[in-house]
Amino acid sequence: MMLKNSFGGEPKQVGTGVAGDLFIHLLSGTHFITNSLGPETIYSTGQLSYWKDGRDLPDVMSGVMQYPNSTAHNAFQLSLQVNFISGTGGQEKIRLVGSEGVIDVLGNSLSISHSILPEAPGFGGYDSLFTFSKSLQEEMTRDYNAKWSKESRIRPTKKDISYTAPKGYSAHLDHFTNFFDAIRTSSEVVEDATFGFRAAAPALACNESYFSKKIIAWDPEKMQLKN
Repeated sequence: MMLKNSFGGEPKQVGTGVAGDLFIHLLSGTHFITNSLGPETIYSTGQLSYWKDGRDLPDVMSGVMQYPNSTAHNAFQLSLQVNFISGTGGQEKIRLVGSEGVIDVLGNSLSISHSILPEAPGFGGYDSLFTFSKSLQEEMTRDYNAKWSKESRIRPTKKDISYTAPKGYSAHLDHFTNFFDAIRTSSEVVEDATFGFRAAAPALACNESYFSKKIIAWDPEKMQLKN
């Protein structure tokens, strides 16, 4: 973001835009949930759609980050999106999409929706089976029925889960209580300076990627850019 100097001279950089202000919250939340050290590649793109007042960072931005295999989690891809003039009113959501369903973290609520595939792969219906000759379709159907039982074709089900914090709960109060207790007792906090840097560096790398139009390579363990 650029700010014009009222005393003359060149404009000065005064902020890190939506990446530094908003992406970092999504990153810190994701890192806390997954116990991740961070991504190894970062790419972003965006545009100025509304705040056309001379600033040089976008108000609509998307970032894609690739996380490597680690002792804490399998490899995964994180997609970040911010619209600074969003009609949703600035709602923040973290969605974790897995092989058995989706976890949504929204404010003080959490929900788990299950969608589990059966053991047997899909067959017939909307696939390429109908494109083969009738004799080949019959042969393929016999082979499928011989390999997969009726039970293996049934989708397993799990009860969905929904949790909302008790009425009157304040995440801000907990946040500041933990912070001041740590100061008073000299105890460790989860989101210390190292944790914060591991979230801030990839967030700011989105700006570097935006300007350079390149993928940024990052070492999440050493916490430094790769050559």
